[in-house]
This record gives sequence, C-alpha cells and structure tokens, in this order.
Amino acid sequence: MSGAVAIIGAGYAGLACAVELARKRVPVTVFERSHTLGGRARVVVKDGWRVDNGQHILIGAYTEMTRLLRLTGGSPKALAHLPLTLHTPGGMHLQAAPLPAPLHLAVGLLRATGLSWWDRLGMLRLMRYLKKRRFRVDPQMTVHRLLAETSQPLHLSKLIWEPLCVAALNTPIAEASAQVFANVLRDSLAAGASASELLIPRVDLSELFPVPAARFLAVRRGKLRTGTAVDAIRRAPGGFRLDGDPANQLYEQVVVATAPHHAGALLASAGDCDRLATMIDALPAEPITTVYLALGKSLHLAHPMIGLAGGPAQWAFDRGQFGGPAGLIACVISARGEHDALSREDLLLTVHAQLERELQRRLPSPEWSQVITEKRATFACRPGLVRPGPQTPIPGLWLAGDYLDSDYPATLESAVRSGVDTAARVLRTLATPR
Repeated sequence: MSGAVAIIGAGYAGLACAVELARKRVPVTVFERSHTLGGRARVVVKDGWRVDNGQHILIGAYTEMTRLLRLTGGSPKALAHLPLTLHTPGGMHLQAAPLPAPLHLAVGLLRATGLSWWDRLGMLRLMRYLKKRRFRVDPQMTVHRLLAETSQPLHLSKLIWEPLCVAALNTPIAEASAQVFANVLRDSLAAGASASELLIPRVDLSELFPVPAARFLAVRRGKLRTGTAVDAIRRAPGGFRLDGDPANQLYEQVVVATAPHHAGALLASAGDCDRLATMIDALPAEPITTVYLALGKSLHLAHPMIGLAGGPAQWAFDRGQFGGPAGLIACVISARGEHDALSREDLLLTVHAQLERELQRRLPSPEWSQVITEKRATFACRPGLVRPGPQTPIPGLWLAGDYLDSDYPATLESAVRSGVDTAARVLRTLATPR
C-alpha cells in the first residue's frame, strides 16, 4: 500500500481518517487552511483566555471517538465521566441510576424531582413506543409530531425532550427528524447507564483529539501542513495534484474532509462532480452560539451542566468544574432563534440576566466575556434530508465529514466514524491489484 493519500481538512473527520491510514503505514499528508487544528471543534485564544469555539459533549455510546483517543495516546483524564444528569434550577432533577437498561432510567425516574407521575409515565411511554418499533419511525416524522403521537406532557417536553433534541440535532423540534432523534435515544437512554454517561472534555477541543492525532501522525511519517489552503483538485495521470500544495506532489487518493460549505467548490474543481457539489451546497445549516461569562472564582453551579428553561440559552456549563478557570460559565444556544437579531452586547446582557433569573441570585458583572457563533455549525437535521455518502463519481476522490449519511446528526462521533469509514474504503482500494 504505497499510494500517497492527501486529506484536505484537519478537523475531527480528516484527522480520524489520517490516523487510520497512518496506522496501516500509508503515506498521508493532511492540509489545513488554519493554523489551529480541529475544524469546527477547535480552541480559540482571546485576551489570554483559551476557550472552545463551541461547547461539545460526548456520551458513552460514542465508542469510536473514545477508541481513537486511546489509540492516539490521549489522556484518560481528558474526559470527565458523569452519570446522565438533567438538572434545571428550580424545575427538575433527573439522574440515571448505575444499573442495566431499562432499570437505569426507571429508577432515575422514580427518584426524580420536579416531575409529576404523568410526566414520568409519559417518558416511559415514549421509550416503549420506540422500543416496540425497534426505533424505526416514519422517515418524514418530526420530533414535534413524535411527541404529540405519544401524548408527551408539555412540562416534560419543555424540560427534557425539547432541550435534548436541540442539543443533539441542533434543529428545532418542529423541524427535527424524529428518526435521527430515535437513533440517539436508542444508543443512549435505551442502552444502559454507561452508554448514557456524559463525557465532557477537561481540555480544549484542539487538545482533546487533534493534537494527539498530530503526534501520532508525526511518528509514523505522516505530514501535517497547517496554514496551507488547497484551492482546487486537479486530475493528473496516475492520480491528483492539489493547487496550494507547496510540494506539487502526485497523490493516488484524495479525501475531502472540509466543512460542507467548502467541500462543494473543491469537488467542482475536480470535474464530473457538479451534481454532488450541488447536493452538498444545498444542505441547510444551523448555527450554534456560545456565550462565555467569567463571573469570578467564587461562582460555582450546582452541577457541572445545567439546563436553562427560559431562553435564549438552553444549557450552562461550569468550566471550572472541568479543569478550566473557576467561575467561567459557557452558555450554549443551539439552532437559530430570536437571539440572532441581538447585538453582541445585548446578547451578553440577555444571557447574564437569564442566568440571574434562573439561578435566583444576583451575579457579578463579567470579568471577561465572549460570544462565539459558528453560523454553519451543523446541517439542519430535518426529516427526509438527502445526505451524500463517502464515494464521489471520480475513482480515488472521497468525502469524509459529520454531514455524510449516517444514523447520527452532526456530532464529533459522526465525524470520526465518517473518517474511519472513508479510511477503510481507501485502504481497500489501495489493496486491490491494478
């Protein structure tokens, strides 16, 4: 397997693909336009503060991500393992019990506070509904319709189902795919306590996997060219050349592992991919906004992650409880909404006031604050959305990314799974006698 492979994009998908190829001693070169690794899941340095461009969590069911962390020598302490805990101040507290499914959820519901018996029965009713259908529903069904068909109480929907949906799918429940949501529930709530564990990074998102992956590549003669933009892919006898490659090397295989809004143009430059490029360009996108507030070392939330019911933020994370600066709170706003019309200053004031209101206490003015918006953080996970696969019409030209067709929405897990899957396809092609 001596064929050289180029990977365009050093996000989680591209680096997962590179690691799998390098593990099999394939010569691999990764190109990244930025000087920071991680793509749409990366560290941002501002005013001496190191924060992520968006707060990400994993769950225990995300086994491919944790496998790659072990493979590349990442520290086991890089992830905090917490039992599934849904806590809304003054509203509800639910924590899964350390028991096999379905007891972990049943016992957690029995012990929950802030939920009526009608709420508890509603939650079990939804899970039974999905289990009876083997977690397969009408492909055109939205999450809103799923909740209506299973008679979910409004209180339960507002405190649990709606925030879980928008956190996992980054799409409002009126538009979100019930099938993809069912897939997430199948592999988390319905799969046992360990699968539903929350895994929250203690280090920044560049340090979590991209940096160990870069070290893994370096000792296996893989090349990582940061600050190098690839503007076009040119077919050549025996393979491909890349506009922007300082070595002008011939590559037998090329993997486009960029965000979808960059992938279309690269595919179009290679020729014979206009239809695929148009499909990718047409994928609807949703933003994610993270509001960081440094509120002083004395501030601690009751739990590392809490739900916020009053909007615009849906979740707040106490970064001080994950090894970050004490008092640094990350408030996450998934998907589009009325907050998009606010200025940065007004959004900071609104989220600060929301925290005060929901925590029922006065909070100090922020020592430091930052608003980070990824305008095209994920695709909008809608029913019936046609997502491309990893293969392109051109032999030797592949795709990898969290937007490709899979059971999952756009998550770190779907990104690395895509990268691993594409690497396996590249390896099979290289191993085929020509």
